[in-house]
Amino acid sequence: MISYNTKDWFSFIFRFHKADTFRQLLPLIITISMYSATIAWLELEYWKLSDKSYVKNIPVMHSLLGFAISMLLVFRTNTAYDRWWEGRKLWGSLVNNSRNLAMKLTTILPADDKEQRSFFRKIIPAFAYALHNHLHKEQTRVELFEGEEHREFFHGIDDAKHIPNQVALRMYQHVHQLHEAKKITGEQLLFLNAELQSFTDICGACERIKNTPIPFSYSVFIKKFIFFYIMTLPFGYVFQLGFYVIPVVAFVFYVLASLELIAEEIEDPFGGDENDVPTALLAKNIHRHVAEII
Repeated sequence: MISYNTKDWFSFIFRFHKADTFRQLLPLIITISMYSATIAWLELEYWKLSDKSYVKNIPVMHSLLGFAISMLLVFRTNTAYDRWWEGRKLWGSLVNNSRNLAMKLTTILPADDKEQRSFFRKIIPAFAYALHNHLHKEQTRVELFEGEEHREFFHGIDDAKHIPNQVALRMYQHVHQLHEAKKITGEQLLFLNAELQSFTDICGACERIKNTPIPFSYSVFIKKFIFFYIMTLPFGYVFQLGFYVIPVVAFVFYVLASLELIAEEIEDPFGGDENDVPTALLAKNIHRHVAEII
C-alpha cells in the first residue's frame, strides 16, 4: 500500500507513480483524441453538418445518459472500496487477536516452560504468513521461518493442501494436548478459544472477498456503457466546441475510465497492486510483536 501525506495534496497533481491511471490510459487517450479529431473534421469540413438541426440535438441524449453513468460509477467505486476496507479490517482483527493470544499464553504458561513458549512464538505468526501466501496464491513454503530449529514445529504440514487450516489445526491440537497434560485448566482452555476460533473465521472471510468478484455482467456493462458514451460524444458537441471537442472528449474519457480502473484495482484487496492491503507487512508486524510478548 502506498504511504503518503494526505495533507500534501498539491504535489499529487505533478507526480506520477506506477498505479497512476493517466499513465495506464495514455495510449487510449491518444487514440480517443485522434478519433475525436477525425469526427470533428468530417462533420465540420467534409460533411458540413453545422446547419443541420437534428444533429445538434444529440447532446440531449448525452445529458440524460451522463447522469445514469455517473450513478453506476459511484456505486461501482463504493462497492469496490467496501471490499478493500473489509479486507483491511479483517487483517487488523488478525493482528489484534494474535497479540491477545500471545498475551494470554504468556500469562498462562509457566515462565520456565521454554519449549511451549517457543512453539507458540513461531506458530502464531506462521498463520499470518500462511494466510498472506494463501491469499496471494503463491507457493506457500512449509518452512515459514529460516533455521533448522524451527522445522519440528511444522513437521507434517502438506503444502499441497490448505495451509492456513493446517496451521490453525496445529494450534488447536497443541492447546488440547496442554489441557490433557493438565498444564492448563478447562477455564483457561475456554479463555483461549475465542482467539483460536477467530483465525479460521478471518481466513474464511478473506477467502470470501478473494473468491467473489463483482458480477461479470455488471462489470462488462459499465465498460460497454463508457465506450459507447465516449464514442458518440464528439458527434454532438463538435458544433458547440469545434475542434476543442478533442481535449474535452479525452478528458471525459480519462475521468470515467479512471474511476473504473480504480474500482478494478481495489476490489481485490489481496492482489499484487500497490494500493492493496499490505498483508506481508502486517504479517511481519505480527511476527515481531508476538516475539516481543512471548
